[in-house]
Amino acid sequence: MNLLLPGMYFAADTVLHRLDPRVKMGAATVLMMLPFAARHPLGHLLTVGLVGAAVLLSRAPWRALLGTLRTVFWLGFFMFFFYFFTTPGRPLVALGGVTVTLEGVLAGALQVYRLCLLAVIAALLTYTTSPLQLTHGLEAMLSPLARLGFPAREMGMVMTISLRFVPTFFEEIETLSRAQKARGVDLSSGPPWQRIRNTVPVLVPLFLSAIRRAEDLAVAMEARGFRSQPHRTRLYRLTLTRADAIAALIVLACGGVGIAL
Repeated sequence: MNLLLPGMYFAADTVLHRLDPRVKMGAATVLMMLPFAARHPLGHLLTVGLVGAAVLLSRAPWRALLGTLRTVFWLGFFMFFFYFFTTPGRPLVALGGVTVTLEGVLAGALQVYRLCLLAVIAALLTYTTSPLQLTHGLEAMLSPLARLGFPAREMGMVMTISLRFVPTFFEEIETLSRAQKARGVDLSSGPPWQRIRNTVPVLVPLFLSAIRRAEDLAVAMEARGFRSQPHRTRLYRLTLTRADAIAALIVLACGGVGIAL
């Protein structure tokens, strides 16, 4: 496996895998906010250090995490060049009527760094937490809003189904791409607009398959009498341990220091 996609979970017995899903979701939120809140280089170094420590503790394969960045490559490429050419400052190179500035290079690099960190943190969260645990944690965090009429349980169910089928859709995309290549469709060469047109034979059957899967799932749930009752019980209850408290304190302390710097 050379790619960790959102929604993929690999069972392992590590410190991060054993943490409460609520703690991991809160820690991921704090770590995702730090690259935007920190203004000092030491704050960014602290954030990178925390993420690196999480990678080591999770025993996530480095090649898989680096491969995850391919999912945001084109977005990062566009963001870099957008800031590269539109940020005013000290000029470096003049290309026709466009001036490349030092501030533009730094701003583009900063945005790419933030995007890469977000992708790695999201991959780590889903790598160490099963979709069922994520749903259970999300329901527990949103349970106070249920008293105000917010459909917390329905939101958890939708999240479970979405995470469950994300890897399936990526596998189906790969299968459809191989089938079209076997029929002579070239998906990887030519100008960008030509490659976009060549993806139509892949996207159309993918959407049809997604609609068919949704209909089959709805029929199966109705046949089994599924109802989102207000007082559904669970076999396992979420309980905070000493390790959860220590992890939460470490992340909060590092986040406070990073913002204070």
